[in-house]
Amino acid sequence: MLDAEALSLVARLHHELEPARRALLRRRRERHAALAAGERLGLLAGTAWIREADWSVAAAPADLRDRRCEITAPVERKMMINALNSGARCFMADFEDSCSPTWNNIVEGQRNLAEAVRGTIRLETAERRYSLNEKVATLLVRPRGWHLEERHVTVADEPVSASLFDFGVACALNARELLERGSGPYFYLAKLESHQEAALWADAFRLVEDALGLGSGAIRCTVLVETIPAAFETDEILYALRDWGCALNAGRWDYLFSIIKLLGPLLPDREQLTMAVPFMRAYSQRVVSSCHARSAYAIGGMAAFIPSRRDPAVNERALAKVAEDKRRECLDGFDGTWVAHPDLVEPVTAIFDRAFGARVNQLERAPEPPVTDLEALLDFELPGSAVTSAGLKANVSVATRYIDSWLNGVGAAAIDNLMEDAATAEISRSQVWSWLRHGIFTAEQVEAELAAVEASGPAKELFAAVALGELLPDFLTLAGYAELP
Repeated sequence: MLDAEALSLVARLHHELEPARRALLRRRRERHAALAAGERLGLLAGTAWIREADWSVAAAPADLRDRRCEITAPVERKMMINALNSGARCFMADFEDSCSPTWNNIVEGQRNLAEAVRGTIRLETAERRYSLNEKVATLLVRPRGWHLEERHVTVADEPVSASLFDFGVACALNARELLERGSGPYFYLAKLESHQEAALWADAFRLVEDALGLGSGAIRCTVLVETIPAAFETDEILYALRDWGCALNAGRWDYLFSIIKLLGPLLPDREQLTMAVPFMRAYSQRVVSSCHARSAYAIGGMAAFIPSRRDPAVNERALAKVAEDKRRECLDGFDGTWVAHPDLVEPVTAIFDRAFGARVNQLERAPEPPVTDLEALLDFELPGSAVTSAGLKANVSVATRYIDSWLNGVGAAAIDNLMEDAATAEISRSQVWSWLRHGIFTAEQVEAELAAVEASGPAKELFAAVALGELLPDFLTLAGYAELP
Protein backbone atom coordinates (compact mmCIF):
# COMPACT_ATOMS: atom_id res chain seq x y z
CA MET A 1 0.00 0.00 0.00
CA LEU A 2 2.81 2.40 0.80
CA ASP A 3 4.12 2.84 -2.73
CA ALA A 4 6.72 5.36 -3.87
CA GLU A 5 4.18 8.05 -4.75
CA ALA A 6 2.45 7.82 -1.38
CA LEU A 7 5.70 7.94 0.62
CA SER A 8 7.10 10.73 -1.54
CA LEU A 9 3.97 12.80 -0.94
CA VAL A 10 4.17 12.21 2.82
CA ALA A 11 7.84 13.23 2.79
CA ARG A 12 7.03 16.44 0.92
CA LEU A 13 4.23 17.26 3.34
CA HIS A 14 6.64 16.67 6.22
CA HIS A 15 9.41 18.86 4.77
CA GLU A 16 7.12 21.77 3.97
CA LEU A 17 4.66 21.71 6.88
CA GLU A 18 6.33 20.06 9.89
CA PRO A 19 7.98 23.28 11.17
CA ALA A 20 4.60 25.03 11.15
CA ARG A 21 2.93 22.07 12.88
CA ARG A 22 5.47 22.11 15.67
CA ALA A 23 5.12 25.88 16.05
CA LEU A 24 1.34 25.55 16.33
CA LEU A 25 1.67 22.86 19.00
CA ARG A 26 3.98 25.19 20.96
CA ARG A 27 1.35 27.90 20.58
CA ARG A 28 -1.27 25.48 21.97
CA ARG A 29 0.83 24.87 25.06
CA GLU A 30 1.37 28.60 25.58
CA ARG A 31 -2.35 29.27 25.25
CA HIS A 32 -3.16 26.46 27.68
CA ALA A 33 -0.75 27.98 30.21
CA ALA A 34 -2.32 31.41 29.76
CA LEU A 35 -5.81 30.00 30.34
CA ALA A 36 -4.57 28.18 33.44
CA ALA A 37 -3.20 31.51 34.68
CA GLY A 38 -6.61 33.16 34.34
CA GLU A 39 -6.78 34.48 30.77
CA ARG A 40 -10.37 34.49 29.50
CA LEU A 41 -11.49 33.18 26.14
CA GLY A 42 -13.17 35.62 23.79
CA LEU A 43 -13.46 36.71 20.17
CA LEU A 44 -10.18 37.64 18.48
CA ALA A 45 -9.79 41.39 17.94
CA GLY A 46 -7.46 40.93 14.99
CA THR A 47 -9.97 38.93 12.94
CA ALA A 48 -13.04 41.14 13.36
CA TRP A 49 -12.88 41.88 9.63
CA ILE A 50 -13.53 38.21 8.87
CA ARG A 51 -16.60 38.15 11.10
CA GLU A 52 -17.92 41.40 9.62
CA ALA A 53 -17.24 40.71 5.93
CA ASP A 54 -19.71 39.16 3.47
CA TRP A 55 -18.36 35.85 2.20
CA SER A 56 -19.39 32.21 1.78
CA VAL A 57 -17.67 28.86 1.58
CA ALA A 58 -17.46 27.07 -1.77
CA ALA A 59 -20.61 25.22 -2.77
CA ALA A 60 -20.76 21.51 -1.95
CA PRO A 61 -20.29 18.93 -4.72
CA ALA A 62 -23.32 16.86 -5.68
CA ASP A 63 -22.62 13.93 -3.36
CA LEU A 64 -22.15 16.15 -0.30
CA ARG A 65 -25.36 18.18 -0.62
CA ASP A 66 -27.46 15.75 1.37
CA ARG A 67 -25.87 14.90 4.73
CA ARG A 68 -28.97 14.34 6.83
CA CYS A 69 -27.60 11.17 8.43
CA GLU A 70 -23.92 10.24 8.60
CA ILE A 71 -22.51 7.09 10.15
CA THR A 72 -19.04 6.72 11.64
CA ALA A 73 -16.82 3.68 12.12
CA PRO A 74 -13.12 2.83 12.31
CA VAL A 75 -11.23 1.80 9.17
CA GLU A 76 -11.88 -1.87 9.94
CA ARG A 77 -13.05 -4.01 7.04
CA LYS A 78 -16.33 -5.43 8.33
CA MET A 79 -17.44 -2.21 9.98
CA MET A 80 -16.62 -0.20 6.87
CA ILE A 81 -18.68 -2.50 4.64
CA ASN A 82 -21.63 -2.36 7.03
CA ALA A 83 -21.40 1.42 7.32
CA LEU A 84 -21.20 1.95 3.56
CA ASN A 85 -24.24 -0.30 3.13
CA SER A 86 -26.19 1.20 6.05
CA GLY A 87 -28.38 3.59 4.07
CA ALA A 88 -26.69 6.64 5.61
CA ARG A 89 -26.00 9.50 3.23
CA CYS A 90 -22.34 9.71 4.29
CA PHE A 91 -19.83 7.49 6.07
CA MET A 92 -16.84 8.81 7.99
CA ALA A 93 -14.02 6.27 7.97
CA ASP A 94 -12.04 7.01 11.09
CA PHE A 95 -8.30 6.85 11.76
CA GLU A 96 -8.83 8.97 14.90
CA ASP A 97 -11.00 8.44 17.98
CA SER A 98 -12.47 5.05 17.04
CA CYS A 99 -9.23 3.58 15.67
CA SER A 100 -6.53 2.10 17.88
CA PRO A 101 -3.45 3.26 15.92
CA THR A 102 -1.47 0.02 15.82
CA TRP A 103 0.70 -0.07 12.72
CA ASN A 104 -1.32 -2.99 11.37
CA ASN A 105 -4.60 -1.09 11.85
CA ILE A 106 -3.24 1.98 10.08
CA VAL A 107 -1.85 0.11 7.05
CA GLU A 108 -4.84 -2.21 6.77
CA GLY A 109 -7.08 0.83 7.13
CA GLN A 110 -5.47 2.40 4.08
CA ARG A 111 -5.90 -0.87 2.17
CA ASN A 112 -9.56 -0.99 3.17
CA LEU A 113 -10.06 2.60 2.03
CA ALA A 114 -8.52 1.90 -1.36
CA GLU A 115 -10.73 -1.14 -1.90
CA ALA A 116 -13.83 0.70 -0.68
CA VAL A 117 -13.20 3.52 -3.16
CA ARG A 118 -12.94 0.98 -5.99
CA GLY A 119 -15.92 -1.04 -4.82
CA THR A 120 -13.86 -4.21 -4.33
CA ILE A 121 -13.81 -4.41 -0.52
CA ARG A 122 -15.03 -7.84 0.68
CA LEU A 123 -14.86 -10.09 3.69
CA GLU A 124 -15.67 -13.78 4.13
CA THR A 125 -16.19 -15.27 7.58
CA ALA A 126 -17.47 -18.64 8.69
CA GLU A 127 -20.94 -17.09 9.06
CA ARG A 128 -21.36 -14.93 5.96
CA ARG A 129 -19.90 -12.93 3.11
CA TYR A 130 -19.70 -9.15 3.20
CA SER A 131 -19.55 -6.97 0.09
CA LEU A 132 -20.80 -3.58 -1.04
CA ASN A 133 -24.30 -2.87 -2.24
CA GLU A 134 -24.83 -1.10 -5.55
CA LYS A 135 -25.64 2.13 -3.68
CA VAL A 136 -23.35 3.12 -0.82
CA ALA A 137 -22.76 6.13 1.41
CA THR A 138 -20.47 8.96 0.33
CA LEU A 139 -17.04 8.36 1.86
CA LEU A 140 -15.24 10.84 4.11
CA VAL A 141 -12.00 10.14 6.01
CA ARG A 142 -10.89 11.44 9.41
CA PRO A 143 -7.08 11.56 9.80
CA ARG A 144 -5.55 11.66 13.25
CA GLY A 145 -5.13 15.03 14.98
CA TRP A 146 -2.21 17.47 14.72
CA HIS A 147 -0.89 16.41 18.15
CA LEU A 148 -0.17 12.81 17.11
CA GLU A 149 2.86 11.35 15.34
CA GLU A 150 3.32 8.16 13.32
CA ARG A 151 6.47 6.66 14.79
CA HIS A 152 6.69 3.89 12.18
CA VAL A 153 7.46 6.38 9.39
CA THR A 154 10.36 8.80 9.67
CA VAL A 155 11.89 11.50 7.50
CA ALA A 156 15.48 12.45 8.35
CA ASP A 157 15.07 10.41 11.57
CA GLU A 158 11.99 12.42 12.61
CA PRO A 159 8.59 10.74 12.99
CA VAL A 160 6.04 12.21 10.62
CA SER A 161 2.79 13.84 11.63
CA ALA A 162 0.07 11.22 11.93
CA SER A 163 -2.33 13.73 10.35
CA LEU A 164 -0.17 14.23 7.30
CA PHE A 165 0.58 10.52 6.98
CA ASP A 166 -3.08 9.48 7.04
CA PHE A 167 -4.09 12.34 4.74
CA GLY A 168 -1.18 12.04 2.32
CA VAL A 169 -1.45 8.28 1.82
CA ALA A 170 -5.24 8.42 1.44
CA CYS A 171 -4.90 11.12 -1.24
CA ALA A 172 -2.06 9.45 -3.10
CA LEU A 173 -3.94 6.14 -3.29
CA ASN A 174 -7.47 7.40 -3.90
CA ALA A 175 -7.88 11.07 -4.87
CA ARG A 176 -7.73 10.64 -8.65
CA GLU A 177 -9.87 7.49 -8.52
CA LEU A 178 -12.52 9.27 -6.47
CA LEU A 179 -12.66 12.20 -8.85
CA GLU A 180 -12.94 9.90 -11.86
CA ARG A 181 -15.90 8.20 -10.16
CA GLY A 182 -17.71 11.51 -9.69
CA SER A 183 -16.86 11.96 -6.01
CA GLY A 184 -13.74 13.41 -4.45
CA PRO A 185 -11.26 13.30 -1.57
CA TYR A 186 -13.38 14.38 1.40
CA PHE A 187 -12.03 14.73 4.95
CA TYR A 188 -13.05 15.36 8.54
CA LEU A 189 -10.52 17.41 10.54
CA ALA A 190 -10.19 16.64 14.25
CA LYS A 191 -9.07 18.40 17.44
CA LEU A 192 -8.42 21.87 15.96
CA GLU A 193 -7.95 24.63 18.54
CA SER A 194 -7.52 27.68 16.29
CA HIS A 195 -7.99 29.09 12.81
CA GLN A 196 -4.20 28.96 12.39
CA GLU A 197 -4.43 25.17 12.71
CA ALA A 198 -7.17 25.23 10.08
CA ALA A 199 -4.92 27.32 7.85
CA LEU A 200 -2.23 24.64 8.12
CA TRP A 201 -4.73 22.16 6.72
CA ALA A 202 -5.40 24.64 3.90
CA ASP A 203 -1.66 24.59 3.12
CA ALA A 204 -1.74 20.78 3.08
CA PHE A 205 -4.71 20.80 0.71
CA ARG A 206 -3.01 23.21 -1.71
CA LEU A 207 0.20 21.17 -1.68
CA VAL A 208 -1.57 17.87 -2.42
CA GLU A 209 -3.85 19.33 -5.07
CA ASP A 210 -0.79 20.72 -6.84
CA ALA A 211 1.37 17.61 -6.39
CA LEU A 212 -1.33 15.24 -7.71
CA GLY A 213 -2.76 17.59 -10.34
CA LEU A 214 -6.24 17.48 -8.78
CA GLY A 215 -7.29 21.04 -9.46
CA SER A 216 -8.00 23.75 -6.90
CA GLY A 217 -10.83 22.94 -4.51
CA ALA A 218 -10.97 19.22 -5.36
CA ILE A 219 -10.50 18.36 -1.69
CA ARG A 220 -13.45 19.06 0.63
CA CYS A 221 -13.48 19.17 4.41
CA THR A 222 -15.57 19.27 7.57
CA VAL A 223 -14.07 20.55 10.82
CA LEU A 224 -15.11 19.07 14.15
CA VAL A 225 -15.66 21.91 16.62
CA GLU A 226 -14.61 19.81 19.59
CA THR A 227 -12.45 22.19 21.61
CA ILE A 228 -13.68 25.27 23.41
CA PRO A 229 -11.09 27.61 21.83
CA ALA A 230 -12.40 26.57 18.40
CA ALA A 231 -15.94 27.53 19.44
CA PHE A 232 -14.77 31.15 19.63
CA GLU A 233 -13.19 30.95 16.16
CA THR A 234 -15.89 29.28 14.08
CA ASP A 235 -16.04 32.08 11.51
CA GLU A 236 -12.27 32.23 11.22
CA ILE A 237 -11.99 28.46 10.76
CA LEU A 238 -14.62 28.51 8.02
CA TYR A 239 -12.81 31.39 6.34
CA ALA A 240 -9.42 29.66 6.41
CA LEU A 241 -10.95 26.62 4.65
CA ARG A 242 -13.62 28.38 2.57
CA ASP A 243 -12.15 27.30 -0.79
CA TRP A 244 -12.63 23.67 0.25
CA GLY A 245 -16.35 24.01 1.08
CA CYS A 246 -15.77 23.76 4.80
CA ALA A 247 -18.58 22.51 7.05
CA LEU A 248 -18.64 22.26 10.86
CA ASN A 249 -19.61 19.39 13.15
CA ALA A 250 -20.50 19.63 16.85
CA GLY A 251 -18.23 17.03 18.50
CA ARG A 252 -19.78 16.98 21.94
CA TRP A 253 -17.66 14.62 24.05
CA ASP A 254 -14.27 16.03 23.09
CA TYR A 255 -15.74 19.50 23.57
CA LEU A 256 -16.62 18.69 27.18
CA PHE A 257 -13.19 17.13 27.66
CA SER A 258 -11.62 20.34 26.35
CA ILE A 259 -13.62 22.45 28.81
CA ILE A 260 -12.40 20.39 31.77
CA LYS A 261 -8.82 20.25 30.51
CA LEU A 262 -8.45 23.96 29.71
CA LEU A 263 -10.81 25.74 32.11
CA GLY A 264 -11.26 23.30 35.01
CA PRO A 265 -14.91 23.76 36.03
CA LEU A 266 -16.70 21.21 38.20
CA LEU A 267 -19.17 19.44 35.91
CA PRO A 268 -21.79 16.86 36.96
CA ASP A 269 -22.15 13.24 35.89
CA ARG A 270 -21.62 12.64 32.19
CA GLU A 271 -25.22 11.49 31.64
CA GLN A 272 -26.46 14.90 32.87
CA LEU A 273 -24.38 16.78 30.27
CA THR A 274 -26.87 16.68 27.43
CA MET A 275 -26.96 19.09 24.52
CA ALA A 276 -29.97 20.74 26.20
CA VAL A 277 -27.95 22.20 29.11
CA PRO A 278 -27.44 25.94 28.52
CA PHE A 279 -23.71 26.07 27.75
CA MET A 280 -23.93 23.12 25.35
CA ARG A 281 -27.02 24.60 23.68
CA ALA A 282 -25.13 27.87 23.19
CA TYR A 283 -22.27 25.92 21.61
CA SER A 284 -24.49 24.05 19.16
CA GLN A 285 -26.40 27.22 18.23
CA ARG A 286 -23.13 29.03 17.60
CA VAL A 287 -22.02 26.27 15.23
CA VAL A 288 -25.29 26.53 13.28
CA SER A 289 -25.40 30.32 13.12
CA SER A 290 -21.77 30.58 11.97
CA CYS A 291 -22.31 27.93 9.31
CA HIS A 292 -25.56 29.23 7.87
CA ALA A 293 -24.28 32.80 7.70
CA ARG A 294 -21.60 31.43 5.33
CA SER A 295 -23.69 28.84 3.38
CA ALA A 296 -21.83 26.06 5.18
CA TYR A 297 -23.32 22.81 6.44
CA ALA A 298 -23.79 22.27 10.18
CA ILE A 299 -23.64 18.63 11.28
CA GLY A 300 -24.96 17.54 14.68
CA GLY A 301 -23.38 15.29 17.27
CA MET A 302 -23.15 11.57 17.82
CA ALA A 303 -25.94 9.20 18.77
CA ALA A 304 -23.79 6.42 20.25
CA PHE A 305 -26.55 4.05 21.35
CA ILE A 306 -26.28 0.45 20.15
CA PRO A 307 -29.75 -1.15 19.90
CA SER A 308 -30.14 -4.36 21.87
CA ARG A 309 -31.69 -7.38 20.21
CA ARG A 310 -32.49 -8.85 23.64
CA ASP A 311 -33.94 -5.96 25.65
CA PRO A 312 -36.80 -4.05 23.99
CA ALA A 313 -37.30 -1.90 27.09
CA VAL A 314 -33.72 -0.58 26.89
CA ASN A 315 -34.24 0.16 23.21
CA GLU A 316 -37.47 2.04 23.80
CA ARG A 317 -35.96 4.33 26.44
CA ALA A 318 -32.75 4.97 24.54
CA LEU A 319 -34.40 5.54 21.16
CA ALA A 320 -36.76 8.06 22.76
CA LYS A 321 -33.72 10.03 23.99
CA VAL A 322 -32.06 9.79 20.57
CA ALA A 323 -35.23 11.02 18.86
CA GLU A 324 -35.53 13.96 21.27
CA ASP A 325 -31.91 14.93 20.62
CA LYS A 326 -32.26 14.71 16.84
CA ARG A 327 -35.52 16.67 16.77
CA ARG A 328 -33.75 19.42 18.69
CA GLU A 329 -30.95 19.42 16.11
CA CYS A 330 -33.49 19.77 13.32
CA LEU A 331 -35.21 22.68 15.06
CA ASP A 332 -31.86 24.36 15.72
CA GLY A 333 -31.05 24.25 12.02
CA PHE A 334 -28.55 21.43 11.66
CA ASP A 335 -28.27 19.99 8.15
CA GLY A 336 -27.48 16.47 9.33
CA THR A 337 -26.24 14.42 12.22
CA TRP A 338 -24.12 11.43 13.28
CA VAL A 339 -24.95 7.90 14.36
CA ALA A 340 -22.65 5.09 15.41
CA HIS A 341 -24.76 2.03 14.49
CA PRO A 342 -26.52 1.01 11.26
CA ASP A 343 -29.77 0.29 13.14
CA LEU A 344 -30.06 4.01 13.97
CA VAL A 345 -29.81 5.20 10.37
CA GLU A 346 -33.44 4.64 9.43
CA PRO A 347 -35.15 6.22 12.49
CA VAL A 348 -32.78 9.19 12.57
CA THR A 349 -33.09 9.78 8.83
CA ALA A 350 -36.88 9.75 9.20
CA ILE A 351 -36.68 12.58 11.75
CA PHE A 352 -34.70 14.74 9.34
CA ASP A 353 -36.97 13.73 6.44
CA ARG A 354 -39.96 15.12 8.31
CA ALA A 355 -38.11 18.34 9.13
CA PHE A 356 -36.72 18.89 5.63
CA GLY A 357 -39.75 17.99 3.54
CA ALA A 358 -38.70 18.25 -0.10
CA ARG A 359 -35.35 19.83 0.77
CA VAL A 360 -32.05 17.92 1.18
CA ASN A 361 -30.63 20.32 3.78
CA GLN A 362 -31.54 23.50 5.66
CA LEU A 363 -29.17 25.91 3.91
CA GLU A 364 -32.15 27.68 2.36
CA ARG A 365 -33.52 28.46 5.80
CA ALA A 366 -32.93 32.09 6.75
CA PRO A 367 -29.70 32.28 8.78
CA GLU A 368 -30.22 32.63 12.49
CA PRO A 369 -28.71 35.76 14.06
CA PRO A 370 -25.11 35.13 15.10
CA VAL A 371 -24.76 33.94 18.68
CA THR A 372 -23.38 37.01 20.38
CA ASP A 373 -23.91 35.99 24.01
CA LEU A 374 -20.53 34.34 24.22
CA GLU A 375 -20.65 34.44 28.00
CA ALA A 376 -23.19 31.61 27.71
CA LEU A 377 -20.39 29.40 26.36
CA LEU A 378 -18.50 29.93 29.61
CA ASP A 379 -21.35 29.68 32.12
CA PHE A 380 -20.96 26.18 33.50
CA GLU A 381 -23.35 26.53 36.44
CA LEU A 382 -26.06 23.87 36.21
CA PRO A 383 -28.58 24.20 39.04
CA GLY A 384 -30.01 20.89 40.13
CA SER A 385 -27.14 18.85 38.70
CA ALA A 386 -24.92 16.63 40.81
CA VAL A 387 -21.80 14.51 40.97
CA THR A 388 -22.72 11.05 42.24
CA SER A 389 -21.00 7.85 43.28
CA ALA A 390 -22.79 6.15 40.38
CA GLY A 391 -21.21 8.68 38.03
CA LEU A 392 -17.76 7.92 39.43
CA LYS A 393 -18.31 4.18 39.06
CA ALA A 394 -19.50 4.60 35.45
CA ASN A 395 -16.59 6.85 34.46
CA VAL A 396 -13.91 4.59 35.94
CA SER A 397 -15.52 1.52 34.42
CA VAL A 398 -16.09 2.94 30.93
CA ALA A 399 -12.70 4.60 30.62
CA THR A 400 -10.75 1.58 31.90
CA ARG A 401 -12.63 -0.96 29.80
CA TYR A 402 -12.23 1.26 26.75
CA ILE A 403 -8.49 1.63 27.37
CA ASP A 404 -8.27 -2.17 27.64
CA SER A 405 -9.96 -2.49 24.25
CA TRP A 406 -7.73 0.22 22.73
CA LEU A 407 -4.53 -1.40 24.00
CA ASN A 408 -5.70 -4.62 22.33
CA GLY A 409 -6.11 -2.89 18.98
CA VAL A 410 -9.87 -2.22 19.04
CA GLY A 411 -10.73 1.48 18.98
CA ALA A 412 -14.54 1.27 18.80
CA ALA A 413 -15.81 -0.65 21.81
CA ALA A 414 -19.40 -1.64 22.60
CA ILE A 415 -19.77 -0.96 26.34
CA ASP A 416 -23.12 -0.95 28.16
CA ASN A 417 -25.13 -0.48 24.94
CA LEU A 418 -23.03 2.47 23.80
CA MET A 419 -20.34 2.64 21.14
CA GLU A 420 -17.45 4.13 23.08
CA ASP A 421 -14.34 5.66 21.55
CA ALA A 422 -11.37 7.71 22.71
CA ALA A 423 -13.52 10.84 23.07
CA THR A 424 -15.85 9.24 25.60
CA ALA A 425 -12.89 7.75 27.45
CA GLU A 426 -11.34 11.24 27.58
CA ILE A 427 -14.42 12.88 29.12
CA SER A 428 -14.73 9.97 31.58
CA ARG A 429 -11.16 10.04 32.84
CA SER A 430 -10.97 13.86 32.88
CA GLN A 431 -14.11 14.03 35.00
CA VAL A 432 -12.55 11.63 37.50
CA TRP A 433 -9.42 13.81 37.60
CA SER A 434 -11.53 16.96 38.05
CA TRP A 435 -13.62 15.46 40.84
CA LEU A 436 -10.43 14.56 42.68
CA ARG A 437 -9.08 18.10 42.28
CA HIS A 438 -12.36 19.56 43.58
CA GLY A 439 -12.33 17.23 46.58
CA ILE A 440 -15.54 15.42 45.67
CA PHE A 441 -13.86 12.02 45.94
CA THR A 442 -10.57 10.71 47.29
CA ALA A 443 -7.90 8.78 45.45
CA GLU A 444 -8.74 5.79 47.63
CA GLN A 445 -12.35 5.84 46.43
CA VAL A 446 -11.23 5.96 42.80
CA GLU A 447 -8.72 3.18 43.37
CA ALA A 448 -11.43 1.02 44.93
CA GLU A 449 -13.63 1.50 41.86
CA LEU A 450 -10.65 0.78 39.60
CA ALA A 451 -9.88 -2.47 41.43
CA ALA A 452 -13.45 -3.66 40.79
CA VAL A 453 -13.32 -3.13 37.01
CA GLU A 454 -12.85 -6.25 34.89
CA ALA A 455 -9.88 -5.12 32.82
CA SER A 456 -6.21 -5.93 32.35
CA GLY A 457 -3.40 -4.66 34.52
CA PRO A 458 -1.93 -2.46 31.76
CA ALA A 459 -5.34 -0.84 31.20
CA LYS A 460 -5.68 -0.04 34.89
CA GLU A 461 -2.15 1.33 34.99
CA LEU A 462 -2.80 3.61 32.03
CA PHE A 463 -6.08 4.82 33.53
CA ALA A 464 -4.30 5.65 36.78
CA ALA A 465 -1.58 7.51 34.85
CA VAL A 466 -4.07 9.70 32.97
CA ALA A 467 -6.65 10.25 35.74
CA LEU A 468 -4.95 10.18 39.14
CA GLY A 469 -1.91 12.42 38.71
CA GLU A 470 -1.50 16.00 39.87
CA LEU A 471 -1.60 17.21 36.25
CA LEU A 472 -4.04 16.04 33.59
CA PRO A 473 -2.15 14.60 30.57
CA ASP A 474 -3.28 16.20 27.30
CA PHE A 475 -4.48 12.98 25.64
CA LEU A 476 -4.67 9.39 26.84
CA THR A 477 -3.82 8.29 23.29
CA LEU A 478 -0.50 10.12 23.57
CA ALA A 479 0.18 8.52 26.93
CA GLY A 480 -0.65 5.03 25.63
CA TYR A 481 0.79 5.13 22.12
CA ALA A 482 4.16 3.66 23.13
CA GLU A 483 2.34 0.54 24.37
CA LEU A 484 0.89 -0.24 20.94
CA PRO A 485 2.65 -2.45 18.38
